[in-house]
Amino acid sequence: MPAAIPVKVGVVGCGSVSVQYFSQARRFPILDITACCDLDMNLAAARSRDFAIPRPCTLEQLLADPQIEIVLNLTNPSAHVPVTLAALAAGKHVYSEKPLATTRQQGLDIVRLADARSLRVGCAPDTILGSGIQTARAVLDSGAIGRPVAFTACMMTPGHERWHPNPDYYYQPGGGPMMDMGPYYLAALLHLLGPVRQITGAATFAIPRRTITSQPKSGQRIEVRTPDHICGTMLFDSGVLGTIVMSFASAFGDYDAQFPITIFGTDGAMRAPDPNQFTNPVKIRRLKDSGDSWTTIDPVFPHDLGRSIGLADMATAIRAGSPFRCDAHRAMNVLDLMVGFLDSAHTGQVHIPPEPYQPMQPMNSDEIAVMLGK
Repeated sequence: MPAAIPVKVGVVGCGSVSVQYFSQARRFPILDITACCDLDMNLAAARSRDFAIPRPCTLEQLLADPQIEIVLNLTNPSAHVPVTLAALAAGKHVYSEKPLATTRQQGLDIVRLADARSLRVGCAPDTILGSGIQTARAVLDSGAIGRPVAFTACMMTPGHERWHPNPDYYYQPGGGPMMDMGPYYLAALLHLLGPVRQITGAATFAIPRRTITSQPKSGQRIEVRTPDHICGTMLFDSGVLGTIVMSFASAFGDYDAQFPITIFGTDGAMRAPDPNQFTNPVKIRRLKDSGDSWTTIDPVFPHDLGRSIGLADMATAIRAGSPFRCDAHRAMNVLDLMVGFLDSAHTGQVHIPPEPYQPMQPMNSDEIAVMLGK
C-alpha cells in the first residue's frame, strides 16, 4: 500500500511546549509542518530556524494558506478558543493543546462549528496513547486484577510560582490544578474505566495569596482567584467508585508520584503511571501471588512516543476518512468533568455528565509502526 500524502500543518504558538511538538512531529511521515506563527515574531523566526520550518508568518497569513490543512493550536489556554474558532472559520482542521476550552459553552461552540463544517478537531492530552496508559488498559482488559471496584488519583504540588516564568494564569479562572492537570488524569481514567455516571466535588482556596520566586517576576504577588485544592468522587457506569485530588497547595504529596493512579480490583491492584508521561512502567499485585511485592508488566509496545502521536493519529484518520482517538467529543467529556467538579463544589450538588463518553480503541504496535513509517 503506498504511503499517504503528508498532511500540511501550521503551528500557532511557539512557546516552550512547541519544542516538543516540533521535535516529535518529524518522526511521523504523515505530518509536514510548513509554517509557524506567534505574537512574538522573533520567537517564531527562531523556531523556524531551529526546526527547519519553511517560514514564520502571521496568523492571518497562516489561516489564508490553502495548503495548510491542520492548525496546531499551542497558544496559552486563554487563547485556545478564539484561535480554534478562527481556524475552523477558515476551513482548517484543528488540533489543540489542552484544555479544549475553559467553559462548557465555549467547548460546545467549537464542536458545533466543526460538525457544521465537516471539520476535525482534536485535543491533547495524547499521553494516554503512550505505552504507559496503553499497558494499563491492556492489564484491565485481560482481567489480571479481576473486576475494578475502586481507584485513587492524586496530583499534589506546591504550585507553579516556584518555577514557571509566568505563573499568574494558573491562579485565575480557567486555570488552577483541575484545568491545568485534570485533562491528563481524567482522560486516562476515562480510557481505563469507561463512561462516568456522576461526580461530586469539594474545593478550597488553600493558599489565597502567593509570592512568585521564579524569574523574571520574583517578588511579585498573586491573588488566587480559582480554587487551588480540589477533591472529587467519581462513580463510573461500571460501578467503579473512587477519588481524585488535584492540588497546587501541598508541599509534599503522600503518594508515589511515579504511580499517581492506583486501581483496585477484586483479585488484585494496579499502579498506573503518571498520565503526563508516555512510557513509565505499570505494576500489579495479585491475591494469588505469594509475597507482597509488585510485579512490573512488560509494555504492550516498545515505541518511545512523544507529543504529536495524537496529531499523527488525527492526520492519518483524515487521509483514511476514519475516526481518531483524541477528538473534540472526548475532550468535551473531560471539560465537562473538570467544570463539573468546580460546579459541584460551589453548589453542593451531584453533577451528571450530559453526554456519554465513547470508549476509545486501544493503540497497537503495528498501527504505531505504520505511523512511524517503519
